[in-house]
Amino acid sequence: MASFAFELVSPEKVLYSGEAESVVVPASEGDLTVLANHAPFMSAMRAGIVTVDGTKRLYVRGGFCDVSARGLTLLAEQAIAVEEINAEKLAGDIKNAEEDLRDAKTDDARAKAAEALENLKAMMAAIRN
Repeated sequence: MASFAFELVSPEKVLYSGEAESVVVPASEGDLTVLANHAPFMSAMRAGIVTVDGTKRLYVRGGFCDVSARGLTLLAEQAIAVEEINAEKLAGDIKNAEEDLRDAKTDDARAKAAEALENLKAMMAAIRN
């Protein structure tokens, strides 16, 4: 199978940079598989798991996907290798976020707490699949 250049970048670091034969991307329109010589396109990404060559799994939250003649680039708002996610700690973070939402005094604080809770729950759902 032919390979192509793939790079996954978050604000903190480059999580993956190298050759890949296939990458499954959680695009906003649904999961899509990118192979070598894929037609060019751009898409927003939703929270989910990026799978590289059927083995490497990386959680992403939002961002953009760009397929071009140069390869595939994912610019993620947040990204982390699935094996680095501690499910017990994440469950505790969800409980704390639920408390923060209950304790929020202003509409702005409630909106921020609700967004944080939604992001944590999306991560938990993604790693359970």
